[in-house]
Amino acid sequence: MTVSYQPQLIEQEVQRYWEENNTFEAKEDFNKEKFFCLAMIPYPSGHLHVGHVRNYTLADVIARYQRMQGKNVMQPIGWDAFGLPAENAALKNKTAPNSWTYSNIAHMRTQLKALGYAYDWSREITTCDPEYYRWEQWLFIQLFKKGLAYKKMSMVNWDPVDQTVLANEQVIDGKGWRSGAPVERREIAQWFLKITDYADDLLEGLDSLKNWPEQVKLMQKNWIGKSIGANISFPIVGQENKHLTVFTTRTDTLMGVTYLTVAARHPLAIQAAEKNKALADFIQALNIGATAEAEIATQEKCGMETGFMAIHPITGEHLPIWVANYVLSTYGTGAVMAVPAHDERDYEFAKIYDLPVKIVIISESKSDQSVAPTTANTEPGVLVNSGVFNGLTSEQAKSTIIDHLEKNKLGEKQTRYRLHDWGISRQRYWGAPIPIIHCEKCGPVPVPEDDLPVRLPENIDFSKGIVTLANLPEFYKTICPQCKTCAKRETDTFDTFMESSWYYARMACPDQSNSILDDRAKYWTPVDQYVGGIEHAVMHLLYARFIHKALRDLGFVNSPEPFENLLTQGMVLKDGAKMSKSKGNTVDPSELLQRYGADSVRVFVTFTAPPEQSLEWSDSGFEGCFRFLKRLWTFSCERQKLFEHADGINDGISKTNLEKANEEQKNIWREMNTILKQAHYDYERLQLNTVVSGCMKLFNLLVKIPFEGQVEEKNICANAAHINYLLITSGTKILLAVLSPIAPHLCHQLWRMLKIGEDIADTRWPKVSAAALVSKSVSIVVQINGKLRAKLNIPSNATEEEMKTTALADTQILQLISNKTVKKVIVVPNRLINIVVADK
Repeated sequence: MTVSYQPQLIEQEVQRYWEENNTFEAKEDFNKEKFFCLAMIPYPSGHLHVGHVRNYTLADVIARYQRMQGKNVMQPIGWDAFGLPAENAALKNKTAPNSWTYSNIAHMRTQLKALGYAYDWSREITTCDPEYYRWEQWLFIQLFKKGLAYKKMSMVNWDPVDQTVLANEQVIDGKGWRSGAPVERREIAQWFLKITDYADDLLEGLDSLKNWPEQVKLMQKNWIGKSIGANISFPIVGQENKHLTVFTTRTDTLMGVTYLTVAARHPLAIQAAEKNKALADFIQALNIGATAEAEIATQEKCGMETGFMAIHPITGEHLPIWVANYVLSTYGTGAVMAVPAHDERDYEFAKIYDLPVKIVIISESKSDQSVAPTTANTEPGVLVNSGVFNGLTSEQAKSTIIDHLEKNKLGEKQTRYRLHDWGISRQRYWGAPIPIIHCEKCGPVPVPEDDLPVRLPENIDFSKGIVTLANLPEFYKTICPQCKTCAKRETDTFDTFMESSWYYARMACPDQSNSILDDRAKYWTPVDQYVGGIEHAVMHLLYARFIHKALRDLGFVNSPEPFENLLTQGMVLKDGAKMSKSKGNTVDPSELLQRYGADSVRVFVTFTAPPEQSLEWSDSGFEGCFRFLKRLWTFSCERQKLFEHADGINDGISKTNLEKANEEQKNIWREMNTILKQAHYDYERLQLNTVVSGCMKLFNLLVKIPFEGQVEEKNICANAAHINYLLITSGTKILLAVLSPIAPHLCHQLWRMLKIGEDIADTRWPKVSAAALVSKSVSIVVQINGKLRAKLNIPSNATEEEMKTTALADTQILQLISNKTVKKVIVVPNRLINIVVADK
């Protein structure tokens, strides 16, 4: 062993060992508990960034730790390879998207291997591989046959520069999130998956996800948005048998309706605009405005009258109908009964346009409600100004009013969801083709399964501009498989969330060529630990849950959910700002690997912050982590000869040897085992940063143990020297084992060099010495009225009465309570005493 720590040489040698020995190749083993660990796979943009490094390091640490627990661990990797950036890069570089993508994958694969991740590379999948999307197309056909996939005309956000549909969340201030171009509203034919058929299943399943962040579950719950209320019909004045139907969850406020509002694309708004140019211009302006729900909620309210009036279903009052910018056409019926006294948005709108405000709910927490309100009271209460419903509570009124409406055929109880069917069509080239053939005689016909995959044409020339499948007659011209006449292939491609919604399951059986999945998927799923950013909470994670349930219903998986445990790691910040290419503050991991080595990078991203919190970039922090590993290497080299004597390394310090130890040695061994016990606890709860700090504490204990240099058999038998020898060898073994998931290269090399074992990746987690943790005395906290006032050492077997006596007799405590009356003494055995006092 060279005393000089040379991480690059060490890491290359260790990685070669892992590759030659297939160390991390996973096989199904029913004699072991399985553990499927997975980080959200990367988009092959060309280079890893430190956000990637943090994500994949955290997952790798978890996988390696679980392997030490004796579990059958699988940790695969892959590439989420379709998407818009590849097309943009192809346009910029005048190359084909597939060439750019596979070149990037090759480079990023090298980077991942250099970081020493314990991946089973035999399971690597690439989502743009026809053998992968073949089965995605097959799955779509099964959903189509079950009525879960359909095509319809739909209003979409259209980016005229990127030439594709954008989700509402991808429209920022009315512009495309990537191109920055003003977004247009268009009605085009789109393919959808009926995720709404699974709304209740998705909602109820959240309760079973005990180890998901509450924030993620709440975001999904709100996204699904189950609402129980009623559809209420308001007859339209002068239009026989025509009604304006609204959905509301607050039927108790029905008697407070003073006007109605509709979305800009509501049929009534369009009808009114036919004879009103000002209204038509207003509607057109709304159609190119904000589309994201959060943005709509915060923008200034504006509207225009339609000229139509509606009739209140109970009072018979005539109510004006407005077009308003805060009404969503995609929620409920696209129409709202406005109750300004009890809804904030309605109140703001009413104040702007001087519309009536009628109080119909009085709440206990609100005072002086008989006068004109200055804000909306959205709380439940007791009904007033509501005719026969006066005096009912809000809950009573909801059911009573619904009964009244149903009896008079003016409304009905209704459950609605904010969730909409998943639009999966994209009008771009670089995606998996949707396997449908359009025939004038037969309609949409699935591609015969034997003809799958429908291959995406490759090596397309992007030198002359954007290419779509609709521009490629050699792709779309075909024959109908049913009537054998000329037909046209679907030219839309799948939303890339389709690929990422099931890759985890395919990783269980990537070599299966006859079926989408086989029984290996039932063995490995669900994923035991999934790691990724919280930004995927309501898209990728929700879609993956939906597809998993569809696969379950087709009989391919047994579990109801795809991901058992979820860790959402925090961002990497530099000078308080998120790292991004646009800000020019990114750090290339390759430079860090060359300067410090992979283990230092891994220690830094693990140690600097708890996994779920943001990590602040620090050059000095890297230096500190490198110094720690360098000191550990040097320490081990200097004590290498100690490890030539095998006794004690594997068994630690026996009870017999512990009895020979002096008090200082016993305290050191106790502290080592306390750190080991805490590290196990911290690994289990994923507080990985404190594992590293524990390793540093353990190392500091080791370096303080007297070391006599040249070790011979005769001089290690002396009691003190022998116990020190055992402390160094056993403590080093513990340290390397605990640190190995985080700094695997250095720990692997030292494990072999010190002849502790062949491969630390195969070692089991060290056992805590119960004897070491037995102490004759314990440190307790003494409080006075809940405030810390002293710490005392007392016998570990002291009774509660003896603890009280000791505390009350302490000189410092006596001074503090000398002029007080002791009211009570609260004792927590071996932990704490709280003395409750009062003035005399």
